[in-house]
Amino acid sequence: MKLGLSLGYSGAQMDLPVERVQLAEKLGYDSVWTAEAYGSDAITPLAFLAAKTERIKLGTGIVQLAARTPANTAMSAGTVDAMAGGGRFLLGIGVSGPQIVEGWYGQPWGRPYWRIKDYVEIIRKIWEREEPVTHEGKEISLPYTGEGAMGIGKPLKSILHMNPKIPIFIGSGAEASVRLTGEIADGWLPLGFTPGSLDEYKPWLEVGFERARKKGKDKGWHNFDIQAGVFVDVDSDVQAAIDRLKPREALYVGGMGAQGKNFHKDLMCRRGFADAAARIQELYLAGHKKEAEEAVPDEYIDLKSLMGPPARIKERYKAWDECGATSLTVRSAQEEAIHVMAEAARLNQPR
Repeated sequence: MKLGLSLGYSGAQMDLPVERVQLAEKLGYDSVWTAEAYGSDAITPLAFLAAKTERIKLGTGIVQLAARTPANTAMSAGTVDAMAGGGRFLLGIGVSGPQIVEGWYGQPWGRPYWRIKDYVEIIRKIWEREEPVTHEGKEISLPYTGEGAMGIGKPLKSILHMNPKIPIFIGSGAEASVRLTGEIADGWLPLGFTPGSLDEYKPWLEVGFERARKKGKDKGWHNFDIQAGVFVDVDSDVQAAIDRLKPREALYVGGMGAQGKNFHKDLMCRRGFADAAARIQELYLAGHKKEAEEAVPDEYIDLKSLMGPPARIKERYKAWDECGATSLTVRSAQEEAIHVMAEAARLNQPR
């Protein structure tokens, strides 16, 4: 099991924990992942980290499709990868949610399945440089010929010879998008993945693999990465660690999305906590945030996290090591947690 380090996105003041990333690299972590919502972006910090590190891979977890055209994303990823020495960039993409897409980026929610498909195909064409890029998609086309077009758009080929093999990861969780991930992506950033949940997703991914093979591509479990994520909080008091994560879960389940369109709430329901999910959302949307936090079940936090003293974390890590993921991203701001997880995964140690 390879380990990654998640930095997420910054708070009110831009904060990039360079020393924490350097520590992870020293301990043998394979990758570091940034994120974006409606504040700090995911790519700029990786350009800075490229200059402050030597080998750790630089991943976006995730780039929001509505934030950039596919050409701009391809250019940004290719540029940072080249500046980092090549072979270090991991492009994780996802659609975000309709509240952000329409409220922040001012774009229609549209048909996200086809938008992802078009987006990835255009990026690969840009990187491969086989010919000037044209694409006739269901959501995105190049050159643009829609409303307001002058009709003189020209197919172009990238001036920069970018790395054509930058891995593309897709953040997804619903059946259709997971199938698409298996078909067109090199890896998967699963939403709500926990030990034992791969059986739920396996048939969907295999449908995607089969679709790719029918197009003549070598695709299967042997060359597909699953980058799962886990919250880690080292504390002698397990309950205290669990309680610290509840505000975050209440925010995502209760308020990160509309009442009828919240992916995080849907996942909580699928994990067997439907009543709690409904109650959390009801309380949160009514403005009772503290009560919503208290309604988050301890069991749900413990299911998706590694909480408590080092011995408990290392013991419970075994289930994650056997969960079917190829890599595990550690979500923690604690230096001690980075050390504990390196020990649990036996990084830089003979197996």
